[in-house]
Amino acid sequence: MNEEVIETAINKSFRTGFVNIIGRPNAGKSTLMNALVGEHMSIITHKPQTTRHRIIGILTGEHFQMVFSDTPGYVKTPTYKMHKAMNRFVEGTVEDADLMLFVFDMTEELEADNPLIEVLNKTEVPILLILNKKDLVAEQRIQDATGWWKKHVKFDDVVAISALKDAQSDSLLEKILNYLPEGPAFYPPDQLTDRPERFFVSEIIREKILKLYDDEIPYACEVSIEDFKETKTNAGADIANIRATIYVMRETQKAILLGKGGSAIKKLGTYARKDIETFLQTKAFLDLTVKVRDNWRDDEQSLQRFGYM
Repeated sequence: MNEEVIETAINKSFRTGFVNIIGRPNAGKSTLMNALVGEHMSIITHKPQTTRHRIIGILTGEHFQMVFSDTPGYVKTPTYKMHKAMNRFVEGTVEDADLMLFVFDMTEELEADNPLIEVLNKTEVPILLILNKKDLVAEQRIQDATGWWKKHVKFDDVVAISALKDAQSDSLLEKILNYLPEGPAFYPPDQLTDRPERFFVSEIIREKILKLYDDEIPYACEVSIEDFKETKTNAGADIANIRATIYVMRETQKAILLGKGGSAIKKLGTYARKDIETFLQTKAFLDLTVKVRDNWRDDEQSLQRFGYM
């Protein structure tokens, strides 16, 4: 990311604003935000519905501050109250945005009943159409998708990118900056997000579950950080003592998560701990427990506890 490129695109007055990113599941929203911010803010896997919460990523330069908001993929037919809560995160973005980025995966079908068409048409701020995965389609597909979307939503500009390859991120940042209003920064210049460390620790654990387990297991899991303390070892070194609970919905899922003789949960803990240590920049002790909470995805009390309500 080249801040000089951005800076030369505008005058020297300070610009700041909220840039909210929405799209269908697996469209590349999290990959795009990570590329724009230059940090690993949102977890990324090949599985849909990886992102469950609205996550803020902040990019600050000498003359600008962009507050990006990554949102869950909009679920066309919500099955659980959790899905409805995830959709509300998306719907809420039209209320506090200065600019909307709608990410469309060009390998997906163009559907007139896409529920995000209605969401986008409710917004009163500028909208950029981000055609993602341009490296996987022909030029004609880009032209066809552009024409189709312009018939359904009033977009202010269109950008074709490959978020995974970090292509066109500088030029996209230039465009974004031109739409932001002048005003003071909302956050200190060294702040990268509004989420606490324990949130990202839980996301790291959930990312490993998504990558290590198949089928329904990752979608049946929710991670809760029960205790997070930064202490010292006997030798005086810093260490983060973390106690986390992984909730599943059935005993059979718990058995799969644990694995024979606890082998699977041990592997999960090892992989998660390594990334947690990289994130925290300190040694970590990770204690994982698995508990059954029946039908938590439809239980309002559980959803409130896990931050969905």
